[in-house]
Amino acid sequence: MANAILWVVIAVVAILIIWFVATYNRLISLRNRIDNAWSQIDVQLKRRFDLIPNLVETVKGYAKHEKETFKTVTEARTLMMKATSIKDKAKADNMLTEGLKSIFAVAEAYPKLEASENFKMLQEELAGTESKIAYSRQFYNDNVLSLNESIQKFPTNIIAGMFAFKEKEYFEVTKEEKKAIKVQF
Repeated sequence: MANAILWVVIAVVAILIIWFVATYNRLISLRNRIDNAWSQIDVQLKRRFDLIPNLVETVKGYAKHEKETFKTVTEARTLMMKATSIKDKAKADNMLTEGLKSIFAVAEAYPKLEASENFKMLQEELAGTESKIAYSRQFYNDNVLSLNESIQKFPTNIIAGMFAFKEKEYFEVTKEEKKAIKVQF
C-alpha cells in the first residue's frame, strides 16, 4: 500500500513538473514571438523610412511651395530615428503616415508628377510597405494579446510572476487616425 502511495505522489510531482516546464516554455515562446513580430515591424518601418527621402525629393521638384508638408514628413522621420519605446515609435509612425497622406494629396494636384514613372514606382513600393506594416502590426498585437492573457490567467500567472514576465504594450493608432476620413470631390 505504501508503495502505491509513493508511486501516486511521484506521478503527481512528475505531472506538476512537466506542467511547470511546459507553461514556462510557452511563456518564453510567446515573448520571443513578440520580439520577432516587433523586429518585423521595425524592418518595414526602416524600409519605409529609407523610401521617404526619395519620395520627398521627387515631389519637391514639382511642388516647391508645399514646404509645410515636407517639413512634417521630415520631422516625423527624425522622431522615428530617435524613438526608443513602442509608444514613441507608434507616435512617430502615425505622424509619418499622416505626412505621407499629405504628400500623396499634393501629388494629386500635379498631373505631371502623378504620371512620373519614378513617383509611381515609389508610390507602389510605399503602398506595399504600408500593407506589410499593417500586417506586422496585427501579428504583433495578436502575440501581445496571447502573452498578456497568459500572464493574467490562473495558474499561469503564478509562473509568470515567479519569473517576472511583464505584459507588453500594444501597437496602437492615435485618435486622429481613428476619425472618419472626409472625402470631397
